[in-house]
This record gives sequence, C-alpha cells and structure tokens, in this order.
Amino acid sequence: MDLNLFILLFSAISFIFYGISSFFSKRMLSEYARWGYKNQRILLGCLQLLGAIGLLVGILYPILLSVASFLLTFMMVTAVFVRIKIKDSIIQMFPAILYTALNFIILYNSLV
Repeated sequence: MDLNLFILLFSAISFIFYGISSFFSKRMLSEYARWGYKNQRILLGCLQLLGAIGLLVGILYPILLSVASFLLTFMMVTAVFVRIKIKDSIIQMFPAILYTALNFIILYNSLV
C-alpha cells in the first residue's frame, strides 16, 4: 500500500469513527458544547461521515476525492480556528492540525 492510499484510508476511517461518535458519545457531546457547537453536533457528524464516504468513493472518482478532501480540509481549518478562539492548548489542537494537514495532502495529490 502506498503512502497516499494509507493517508486517505486513515483519514476516512477516522472521520467515520468521529462522525459516529458525534451521535452517541457523551464525551463528544461535552466536546461539542465546549466548542460552542452543541446544536450543530448531528449536522457536523453527518458532514464528517459524508466526507469520509467521499474520500472512499473518491478512490474510484477522482473529482469526488478532490471535493471531499477540500471540504474536510476546510472543516478542519475551521476547527483549528475554533480551538484557537476557545484558547485550547497546542496539544488539544493537535488532532485538528493533523487532519488539516492530512486532508490537504490528499487534496494536493488529487490535483497533481
């Protein structure tokens, strides 16, 4: 398995996990409240799942891969800014920063 496919699968599986967790996890419910997005939790979980599906289907349809990775990159850049706004530590921001970078790599590779 090449590195690009590994990054794509890692990101997609992670977003599936986080999307599902958004619906059922008490910890995620408290995190969304802390971030100020308690009322958008279900919507954001659905968007995470759709982004993950877009990455996976994008393996076969490159335009979908570009769109999904762009939208997930945008979502994670927004997450970084939310975490800056609420004054999270760098350690707390690390997952958002990591997924921003991973999805940007997927986007870049889908365009070259």
